[in-house]
Amino acid sequence: MAAHLKKRVYEEFSKVSQQVSLEEVPAAAKKLRLTKPSKSAALHIDLCKATSPTDALQYLLHFARKPVEAESVEGVVRILLEHYYKESDNSVRLKIASLLGLLSKTQGFAPDCIVDDAINTLNNEKSHQVLAQLLGTLLIIGTQLPDKIAVIQRLIDVACKHLSSTYFGVRNKCLQLLGCLGTVDKPLSKETDAGPGAQTSHVRDVQSVISDYFQDQDPRVRTAAIKAMLQLHERGMKIQQTIYNQACKLLSDDYEQVRSAAVQMVWVLSQLYPESIVPIPSSNEEIRLVDDSFGKICHMVSDGSWVVRVQAAKLLGSMHQVSPHFLEQTLDKKLMSDLRRKRTAHERAKELYASGEFSSGRRWADDAPKEKVDTSGVNLIDSGACGAFVHGLEDEMYEVRISAVEALCSLAQSSPSFAEKCLDFLVDMFNDEIEEVRLQSIHVLRQISTHITLREDQLDTVLAVLEDSSRDIREALHELLCYTNVSTKDCIQLALLELLKNLTKYPTDRNSVWNPILICFCPPSIQMSEVPWCSAPNPGAADYIAVLVLVFNAAKSCPTMPALFSDHTFRHYAYLRDSLSHLVPHLRVRNLPASLNKMFAKMILICVTYRDLLRLGELQTELAGSADFCATYLHCQLLLTKALQEKLWTMAVPLCLKQNAKVSTAARQILDETYKLEFLYSGLETQQIATIHNVRLQAKALQLILMARSKRGVDRVLGVCEKFLQDVESFQRLFMTELPHFQDSFVEKLLELMPRLTACKPLDLVKILQTTLRQSRFIHLKLPEQIHRASATIIEPTGESDNPLKFTSGLVVALDIDATLEHVQDPQTTVKVQVLYPDGQSHIIHPKPGDFRTPGPGRVRLITQVYLSHSAWTEACQVEVRLLLAYSSSSSKPSASKPVWNESLDGLPTSESCIEGTIHLSKPVNVFIMPKPARR
Repeated sequence: MAAHLKKRVYEEFSKVSQQVSLEEVPAAAKKLRLTKPSKSAALHIDLCKATSPTDALQYLLHFARKPVEAESVEGVVRILLEHYYKESDNSVRLKIASLLGLLSKTQGFAPDCIVDDAINTLNNEKSHQVLAQLLGTLLIIGTQLPDKIAVIQRLIDVACKHLSSTYFGVRNKCLQLLGCLGTVDKPLSKETDAGPGAQTSHVRDVQSVISDYFQDQDPRVRTAAIKAMLQLHERGMKIQQTIYNQACKLLSDDYEQVRSAAVQMVWVLSQLYPESIVPIPSSNEEIRLVDDSFGKICHMVSDGSWVVRVQAAKLLGSMHQVSPHFLEQTLDKKLMSDLRRKRTAHERAKELYASGEFSSGRRWADDAPKEKVDTSGVNLIDSGACGAFVHGLEDEMYEVRISAVEALCSLAQSSPSFAEKCLDFLVDMFNDEIEEVRLQSIHVLRQISTHITLREDQLDTVLAVLEDSSRDIREALHELLCYTNVSTKDCIQLALLELLKNLTKYPTDRNSVWNPILICFCPPSIQMSEVPWCSAPNPGAADYIAVLVLVFNAAKSCPTMPALFSDHTFRHYAYLRDSLSHLVPHLRVRNLPASLNKMFAKMILICVTYRDLLRLGELQTELAGSADFCATYLHCQLLLTKALQEKLWTMAVPLCLKQNAKVSTAARQILDETYKLEFLYSGLETQQIATIHNVRLQAKALQLILMARSKRGVDRVLGVCEKFLQDVESFQRLFMTELPHFQDSFVEKLLELMPRLTACKPLDLVKILQTTLRQSRFIHLKLPEQIHRASATIIEPTGESDNPLKFTSGLVVALDIDATLEHVQDPQTTVKVQVLYPDGQSHIIHPKPGDFRTPGPGRVRLITQVYLSHSAWTEACQVEVRLLLAYSSSSSKPSASKPVWNESLDGLPTSESCIEGTIHLSKPVNVFIMPKPARR
C-alpha cells in the first residue's frame, strides 16, 4: 500500500512539474491545459501534516464537507485506508470508516472495487464502535450492488461471523445487514452459522438465524432482530409462520421498543396467514390466526407506553379479515361485579331512551348487574379484544384517542353493522377536550354516514357542537349534517332550528350553512305546513333563504310538494334558481314565469356567443370554468379582429393617432386576457396553453407595429424586434409537438418566415408582421374534459359597515381578512392581498403559509390579518381590499428536473423578481378607515 501511495504522489508531482515547465516556453509555443487538483493528493498531504489525532480528525471533518468527483473516489479511499492501518486512535479510525461509507454513495461510483479492502479492515479491528461502523459501511456498499450475488454472499458471511460479538452495536449492524441483504433462496451453511445455536450441524436459512436473536439479552438487539425480519418482509420475502409464537411472546417484553416492533411483526403475520389455525394456550380449542393476533393487538391498546398504544390502535383499523364476533367485542367493555355482568352507560342510556323513562333516584341500585355470568362459558381468549376501543377512546393521551377514532372509521366502512354499534362512542368523542380529537371524530362520522342513522338523543349531542368556538369544528359539522340520515321528522325540525340559531350567533357561517347541508338533509316526506317560515311573505332574509333552499331540494324528490307552493314562493324560486343555481335544483313546475323559460331557451340556442357564455357560467356552476374560459378566449379574438380592421391600417400614420391609442389599449387588454387564460384556469393541456401563447404573440406583434408607427418608438424598435423573435423561437422550442394543430395560423407563418425575419431590417419585419396578422386564420380552441377557474370570495370584511375603523395617524390598525379560495394552484406562494388607499397608494401583503387552511379538495380558506396605516385624514374614506393572483410566465413552461440541493426551497415564497404581474382574484371590498391626528 505504501508503494502504491508513493507512486500516486510521484505522478501528481510530475503533473505539477510539467505545468511549471510550460511557463518557461516562449509565448508563441505555449499551450495551456486546465486540470483539476487531485483530491487524494491533497488529503494525503493534510494527513501527513497532522501531528496529533485531534489534527487528523479536524482534517477529516474538513474534507467531509467538500464534494468528491466519481473518478477521484477510488484514490481517496486508498489514501484513507492507508491512514487507517497506521492510525492508533479509535476516534480517527471511526471517522475514516464513516467516510468510506459516505464515499461509497457517490453518484457514478461503483464500490465493488473497494469491497475486499473494506472487508479486510474487519480482521484486526479491536474497537467495538469502529467495528460497528465498518459493518455499516459494508451495508451501504451492499445496497449499492444489489446485482452482485457473490459480493452479497460475502457480506452475509461477514455478518454471520460477527454475530457472536459481545457488543450490542456490532450485533445490531449484523442483523441489519442480514435483513437488508439476506436471501431465502440460498441458505446459510453450517460453517457460517454463528448464532447462539452454532453448535448444531444442520443447514439454516437467514430467517432462523435472525429469529435466534429474538431472545437476546440486550433489548436493543431484540428490537434490531425484529426489524431485520420486517425488512425481509418489505423486500418481498414471505416470513415463516413459525415466527408467530416468538413474536407473540415479545408482546410482553419489558422494553417499549421491543413491544412496538413485536406488534408490527404480529400484524404482518396476520396478513400473511389469516386463515391458518393456531391453538389456544391452556385449552383444547383452536382459532384463526387473524382472530388470535387481533385479540393480542387489542390487548396492547392498554400497554403502559402511549407510543405502543398508538401503534396498536392504528394497526387494528387495517385488520378487515377479523371475525365479526371479535370485532364487536372491542366495543363490549364487560364490567364484572361478583361474576355478574354490569350494563355499560351506553346500554343504560339507550334502554331509558327507548322506554321514555329516566332514573328518579327512588330506586336504589337500579344499574346493578342483573344477569349471572356462567364461569364455565367465559373464554379467556375473548379478554384481549374485550373493550379495546373503549380503552382507546378513553385514553389519557389524545394521540391514542385519535388513532382509535381513525381505526373505528376504517373498520366501520367495511362493516355496516359495526358502524351502527360504534355510533354511540363516536358521538361521545364530540365532547372531547382536545379540538383535534373532536374534529377528527366529526370527519370519521362523515365518512361512515351512509351506514348510520342518528337517533334524537345522538343528534342532540351532535348539534351541541354548533356552539363550538372553533370555525373548523362548526364547518366540519355542517358538512356532516349534509350527508347524515336521521330517524324522525322531529330530528329535522330540531336540526333546522339549531342551524338557524347558528346563523344568528355566527353570521359568518352563512355560506357553510347554505351550502350542501340543506340540500341533502331534508327527506321527501316533509310537508309545507310543517315549515312555518314558508307561510309568511316577508320573513327574515337569512332564515327564509335557508328554509327555501331546504324545501326546494325536498321538492325534487317529492313531486306533490310544488302544488302546495304559494304565488310568492314561485317568484322566490325563480329568483333563487337564477342567483343560487348551485344550491337550488331545477323543478318541473307549470307556474314558472315564462320569462325564465325564454331565458333558458335563449341561453341554450346562442350559448356560443360571448355574452351568453358569461351568463352560462353564472347559472351553471359545473360549466362555469369552461364557459368563462371560452368567453375570455372569444373576447381576445373579438378585440384582435376589431383592432385589425382595414380602415385603420389604410390611413396615413399622422391621421390615425387616436385610433392608434384605441388599438394599443386593445393590445394591452388582449395580453392581460391571455395571462388570465393561462394562470387563472386549471386543468389545461399543452394544446390549450400553446393556443394561448399564439394569441399572446399576436398581441405582442400588434404592439410592435403600433410602436413603429409612432415617432417616439422608432429608436426602440430594434430591441423589441429581437425580443419578439426570441419569443417566437421559445414557442417553437416549447410546443414542438403541438405545431401540427396550428396550420395557417399566425405562429406557423412566422416560423416559415423565420430565416427571412432574422436577416431583414426592423421596419421590414414590422411590415411582414402587419401582413401576416391580417392573413392569419382563427384557431379553434379544443377544450379538455374539465376546466376550473380560480376564484376567491372575501367573507370578512363585508364592506357593509358604515362605522369607520379609527386609529392614530402613523400607527397601524389590524384588519381581519376571511376569504375562501376555489381551485387556486399553490395558494401559499401566489395569493396576495392588495390594499388600495384613496390617494392612489397600493400595498401588497403576503399572507403567512399558516394562514391557509384546506377544508376540502379544491377549496382553501384564508384567515389572516393585514395592517393599515396612513397619515391623518379630515374625514373617513374608503380603502379598497382585494385578493390578487401573482404569476410568472416561466412557471408554466416545461422545465428540467429540479436539482436535489434545491428541494429544501420548495416551501419558501416566490421572490418578487420572479413575479411578472398579478390578476384580480376577488371582487374588491371597501372598508371605512379614519386615521386621527396624534394628541400632543
